[in-house]
Amino acid sequence: MRSIFRLIRNALIGLFAVYILLFSATRVIHYPEPIAAIRLGLAPASKTPTMMPFHVVEPNTSPVAWTTGSEKMPSTVNWGGTQIPFTEFLSKTSTNAFLVVRDGVINYEWYNKATNAHSKLPSYSMAKTLTSIMIGQLIADGKIKESDTFVKYFPQYKTGGTFDKVTIQSLLDMQAGVGVTDNYPTGPAGWGVAIAQMYATTDLNFFMEHNRKMSWAPDTKSEYRSVDTQMLGFIIKKVTGTTVADYFSKHVWQPIGAEESAFWNVDHVGGLEKTFCCFNATARDWARVGQLILDNGASKVGNANLINAAWMTRLEQPATTLDHSWGYGAQMWHPFGDKMMLLGLHGQYVYIDPVTHTTIVKLSDESAAASSGDEPPTANVLRNIAATKA
Repeated sequence: MRSIFRLIRNALIGLFAVYILLFSATRVIHYPEPIAAIRLGLAPASKTPTMMPFHVVEPNTSPVAWTTGSEKMPSTVNWGGTQIPFTEFLSKTSTNAFLVVRDGVINYEWYNKATNAHSKLPSYSMAKTLTSIMIGQLIADGKIKESDTFVKYFPQYKTGGTFDKVTIQSLLDMQAGVGVTDNYPTGPAGWGVAIAQMYATTDLNFFMEHNRKMSWAPDTKSEYRSVDTQMLGFIIKKVTGTTVADYFSKHVWQPIGAEESAFWNVDHVGGLEKTFCCFNATARDWARVGQLILDNGASKVGNANLINAAWMTRLEQPATTLDHSWGYGAQMWHPFGDKMMLLGLHGQYVYIDPVTHTTIVKLSDESAAASSGDEPPTANVLRNIAATKA
């Protein structure tokens, strides 16, 4: 009995020693403590936002109510060349919420059993377009220029090399060349890669200081890299002198008539928003973002123009070609000609069709591997539904 007790005691001491070592390591690299980091790495996509610190994005005190209508979805949809039931499409792509808005009216609204109209769901990279809207406003206000370099605002990060030539324009169009790829290896082996570090870090300044190596000279190549958008977030906070969440609340969220608060994950409370991802809101309020773009940037509250004509042109016209041979520019995807799309990992979409004046919101819980392969057939389903206007 004593030997068993000693065995258990020694095992517990060993586990405690390992935890202390891991805890010390995570403090050094500015990661959440070990148990929190493991939980974050294993959680479903829709559950991770509440596991990280955040800043609240306050809504309008007098929100603009939606008008609702009734529209049936097609009984089947084309999924990679095969007709499958629409309900199977929703299930196959782990959909949490699906909304169709035509001419400013919610004509179709569906949620799975675990979500509802008040569920605040993650965006992942759809937040990139929100970041672009704020950058456009600051340019319109004359506070920044696309030709400005990142190190103009953060001279402490100068390297003496090509990093110092990275401009706001090259960040907007995924042409900066900063050496943080968007490769997400699966399992624990992937938790240490740079993109995972940027997602989990408790100190984005520390992250930036240690990730200034360049993969190519700015504007010589295009490749989707989330670090570009995060660097835009640094600039927004520096220029506005406030948190990104507070600026966004006052200049975008409230003017579009948002019904509910949202929240933006940060490295630490009082720190910097993770502007490449991590904005969390209801499906209905995500639809308001799509409607803002369909309305050419016009505010729903007052007469403000939240996106001016020059920035609308920037959002509407792709500057380069990225994944799936889709157009891309100013943090906006262009999968099919004049169609625009906000796109995020794990199956997040706001699809915008200016011709039929339709916005489709699809928020999902796909795995990272599945969502990447599913993007082309899902976008095609959204295109067909948007084009079939009743």
